[in-house]
Amino acid sequence: MTATPLVLALAAALLVIGVTGVLARRNLMFVLISVELLFNAAGLAFIAGGAHWAQPDGQVMYLLILAVSGTETAVALALMLRVERRFGTLDVDAVSLLRD
Repeated sequence: MTATPLVLALAAALLVIGVTGVLARRNLMFVLISVELLFNAAGLAFIAGGAHWAQPDGQVMYLLILAVSGTETAVALALMLRVERRFGTLDVDAVSLLRD
């Protein structure tokens, strides 16, 4: 169980990279990739916790995270296609024009 702190540190690094990407990027594709990094960080933390306590709960939660991540990706890609067709760009600032 000595690898658990290392895995949690990797999960924390993925979390920081994901949050930075969501807050700093202006392209919707990069924001989606950053959100996927956030899901992977959470899944890795669940796996590390399950391995630490020798329980399969972390793996079950990771399967749920994979299902939510796949669904989120499908919906986000469909929305990005719609935004790109309407505005011709995937810039986040263009989405604010959807109120018109």
